[in-house]
Amino acid sequence: MNLEDHLGDIIRKARAMSRIPAAAAATAAGISEAELAALEESGQTGKQPDYAAVAKLIGLNPSKLEGIAKGWLPAEKDLSVWRELRVFTTAAEGMTVNCYLVWDEVNRETALFDTGLDAKPVLDCLAENQLQLRHVFITHTHYDHVEALPKIREVFPRARLHLGSKAAPVDQRNKPNEIIHLGGLRITHRETPGHAEDGVTYIVGNWQEDAPHVAIVGDAIFAGSMGNGNGAWDLARQKIREQILTLPPETLICPGHGPLTTVAEEQEHNPFF
Repeated sequence: MNLEDHLGDIIRKARAMSRIPAAAAATAAGISEAELAALEESGQTGKQPDYAAVAKLIGLNPSKLEGIAKGWLPAEKDLSVWRELRVFTTAAEGMTVNCYLVWDEVNRETALFDTGLDAKPVLDCLAENQLQLRHVFITHTHYDHVEALPKIREVFPRARLHLGSKAAPVDQRNKPNEIIHLGGLRITHRETPGHAEDGVTYIVGNWQEDAPHVAIVGDAIFAGSMGNGNGAWDLARQKIREQILTLPPETLICPGHGPLTTVAEEQEHNPFF
């Protein structure tokens, strides 16, 4: 799987974050504004930019940005380590989005994290494995992460909904320091606003055979990049640093888009940090 954000996306986001005009960024990179526009649009350019210089200007780590330019990807993950974790990637209108299903292997209690764009793969997995959906955790309420929620709730109307939105009914809002037990698994949450005002990261721990924690992060952070700050870039970066990158290095990061990664990989390779 390719990165969610190509090289140009990363540069474009960093320019927005640092409020650097295209002309200044192009000059630092040693390319024309037209070439910069093409790079930001496609991730490719015919002329080799000065990545180190432009990275310094727009607030990125130069060596990490050059690593992305050279084709860095996170290592492929062996999900058999987490035996009851499933990843579903659904697509519509040129967009792909991830959602995640987790269950306890003994009592078969199950939780869904976001819903993606199509309920069928999740519902099929629940039926095939004879699972009962008890919880639906929403990382943020942008449409691509909740599009299939009505269909999911139609089939499992008693599943408890968990959100970070202050507009949600009180019984659906995440509570401070709340711990949800899914059989032997433990689910906690950390608020990670920025990309979305109601952004939440859910952490699943206490796996069989001491498998690392799993952090379902929504669009807070991607492999090699981060979600659009939507006017709250400083807050978004701060929350990622404080709430996600402080997790144990081996923690599996499950983003809303793109490939899975780890805290260690993002600390070493993500140019925003």
